[in-house]
Amino acid sequence: MKIRWRLRMAAAQREVWTGTELRRLLSEKAGLELSSASVSALFTKEPSQVKMTTLVALCTALECTPNDLIEVDTTPVERPAPPPRPVVELPPAASARGRSMPPL
Repeated sequence: MKIRWRLRMAAAQREVWTGTELRRLLSEKAGLELSSASVSALFTKEPSQVKMTTLVALCTALECTPNDLIEVDTTPVERPAPPPRPVVELPPAASARGRSMPPL
């Protein structure tokens, strides 16, 4: 499975070109105050996680849906077959009961 963050594309389709513009929209339309650095990171990097409140605010500010911001490719990833495990042979028991005789 592969996930792509498409905030920059969604913003551009709505003629929002800079982080400053996005920050202003987030404040005005969604009531979310984010730092310039946080908005810049959302705009330029693929985040490893996004708070639901931030996702809702982005959708409100840009008038879009989460599907516009996150693209999920559910194509199964092919994995190579694991190598066969080696068979380990145990040494035979010393006697029928599995115990050896004490030395003489």
